[in-house]
Amino acid sequence: MNPHPKLSIETATQLAVFLANRPGALARVCEALAKAEININALATSDTVDHTVVRMVVSDPTKALMLLGEAGVLAVETEVLMIETANEPGVLAKIAERLAEAEVNIEYAYLAGDRGSGKGLIVLRPSDVEKAQTALRDL
Repeated sequence: MNPHPKLSIETATQLAVFLANRPGALARVCEALAKAEININALATSDTVDHTVVRMVVSDPTKALMLLGEAGVLAVETEVLMIETANEPGVLAKIAERLAEAEVNIEYAYLAGDRGSGKGLIVLRPSDVEKAQTALRDL
């Protein structure tokens, strides 16, 4: 593992969209975003018996929030960190270790990386965004 992974960190507005846990609910939201020319850059879902929370980072969160609101879909904004880094074993461990040392909790994270790509993307919700950025600055 590279002891000093090169990170590119930026803050982003994530939308948490609350949908019925039914076939087609996500498709309708994605179709509405596509028609409005809003790109989904990252997405994760978590479900319960009766609803699903879809966390997404989109190209135009303000426009997406208005669009969803007009459609009667509940969506909440949250600030997250988008971290682009090397796609190699141990990178997330190093990030988590550094945040733990700074006493920043990771509320949740989701990530993506193409197996053939040297880069990966981590979307991370820390308990304190500014403190997390400071802790990760020199990684």
